[in-house]
Amino acid sequence: MGEENPTVDQVNVEDSGSESKLEKNLKSKDTWLRLVFMLTYSLLIWLAGLVGIVVVVLGFLWVLFKGEINRELRQVGQSVASYAYEIIRYLSFNTDEKPFPFGGRWPSAGTDE
Repeated sequence: MGEENPTVDQVNVEDSGSESKLEKNLKSKDTWLRLVFMLTYSLLIWLAGLVGIVVVVLGFLWVLFKGEINRELRQVGQSVASYAYEIIRYLSFNTDEKPFPFGGRWPSAGTDE
């Protein structure tokens, strides 16, 4: 069945070396600074979600009353969605590049007509 579970002795041997890693990570400024950025980006993604809801509602109302899609609202929606994607990538440790406002620029809305 492929990989077997390690024995208790193997786990204890591996854990003895990880204590120093834990201590190192607990004392690392970078670890705690990342936490601050993660908390900040968690707030920003919440705000982006609220903006996204407003864009969705406005877009629906626009289609309801005008019968056509509002291009500007669609671009704002794409931009907010791209920003949320960048934040999730950072929060899930898929990238170390910080999104806007601490790193890159605000994502532009792609032109996928």
